[in-house]
Amino acid sequence: ALGKKTVAVDTDVGLRNLDIVMGLENRIVYDIVDVVEGRCRVQKAIIRDKRIDTLHLLPAAQTRDKTAVTPESMEKICAELREMFDFTIIDSPAGIERGFQNAVVGADEIVVITTPHVSAIRDADRVIGLVEAAEKQQITLVVNRLQPDMVRRGEMLDIPDMLEILSIPPLGIIPEDESIVTTSNKGELATQMPKSVAGQAYKNIARRLLGDDVPFISLESSESLLQWLKRMLKF
Repeated sequence: ALGKKTVAVDTDVGLRNLDIVMGLENRIVYDIVDVVEGRCRVQKAIIRDKRIDTLHLLPAAQTRDKTAVTPESMEKICAELREMFDFTIIDSPAGIERGFQNAVVGADEIVVITTPHVSAIRDADRVIGLVEAAEKQQITLVVNRLQPDMVRRGEMLDIPDMLEILSIPPLGIIPEDESIVTTSNKGELATQMPKSVAGQAYKNIARRLLGDDVPFISLESSESLLQWLKRMLKF
């Protein structure tokens, strides 16, 4: 969170999982549907992370249908959160149905996250078209699970190819990192793991969102992206 008061909003109603990834699943009392249906105020549904004081979660409902939250109610919740937090990060579910619509409607900026696979790039292109149709002007790209060695062998799309296809500016590149499996299963945050290369990439993305000029890593150098990050992290 880099010292900024931040809330993550899970909009995957019926299939919530952001609480597990953040290790907060045992602390949920109310969720976003409770807020929408008037059983509690948004402040009561928000959970503060025990490790990072400025990080919070507004969980989705586990047992309700995705139609329980409408774009109109989501827009109202986002307006409230703007008054309470420096940053509201809305986690959209996969697909382009109600959950996606809810995530987009209240957003000032859209970050499209994809992997360097042809099918994922096609899906991302479709999402970008829908976002542009919704007249959202600020759209950036994060490429997840990139494997530089496969890129060099021509077995995986490289960054220039993806940028040419999608025609939006890059915000971040996250390399494949086995430690993410461990941290996700344990509900730990990769940004707090000093030897996590993906965690460093997440920090770089956060800094760019704050307006910092953080250089992107070149994949054309003689050393691999993983080697470069290891050298920078001194391990």
